[in-house]
Amino acid sequence: MIPRLYVEQPLVAGAIVAADDRALHYLRNVMRRAPGDALVLFNGRDGEFEAEIASLDKRKAELKVTRLRRAQDTVPDLVLCFAPLKKDAIDFLIEKATELGVAAFQPVITRRTVASRINLERLRANAIEAAEQTERLTVPEVRAPISFDALVSSWEPSRHMILCAESGPALPIADAFRALTPNVSHTNAWAIFCGPEGGFHVSELDRLRTLPFVTPVGLGPRILRADTAALTALAVFQAILGDGTLRPPHPMMPIGTGAEGAE
Repeated sequence: MIPRLYVEQPLVAGAIVAADDRALHYLRNVMRRAPGDALVLFNGRDGEFEAEIASLDKRKAELKVTRLRRAQDTVPDLVLCFAPLKKDAIDFLIEKATELGVAAFQPVITRRTVASRINLERLRANAIEAAEQTERLTVPEVRAPISFDALVSSWEPSRHMILCAESGPALPIADAFRALTPNVSHTNAWAIFCGPEGGFHVSELDRLRTLPFVTPVGLGPRILRADTAALTALAVFQAILGDGTLRPPHPMMPIGTGAEGAE
């Protein structure tokens, strides 16, 4: 397996990139690579590049960028707003939502939120690792938590919010998304809002339902875990309104058959 790594530095053919501590540990201690070995690099801005290890020792690694493998692309402008969950659940959510193509994560402190403290650095690391493994060319933004009131009062109305409503009037999620389909050309910014383990407080649901940019949706007859609800909504969104019709660019493309040589 050829390692695929996210880096912060600009990428261009011929550049020498210094690996950070995380990448150094991965290449040296996990993958046990050596100078001359191939790898793939991306930074979320410049596309995906073939590279090789120019030097590697206990303290540093230098990576030589050789050629463009895939031009930069984007994911749908989709923000996942969610109440912070307990450690294992939130780690799982960040990993799987990154795989599903979320552009940004926005933790929101609701009335029933239990886990109000989260480690943003750890969540960012989880998102980077998931992006490396899924061949996406971007890493989702992980934002600092805000209160429910702050989220609603600062909301940009041009971003349509899909509210995962546990109770009250709501269309089944697939029907709701299909009803929104004619407006896709006028709405390029989206958000999915899922509540905490105990669900939204009734006052929060009532407030959100009064807003013209909110569409409440139902997720079926069963009570879902908060992380399951979020991932269900994301999967249905991508299938109907997102990029779910696209195929992976080159799941098995070997090094040396970059974008400029592909048909």
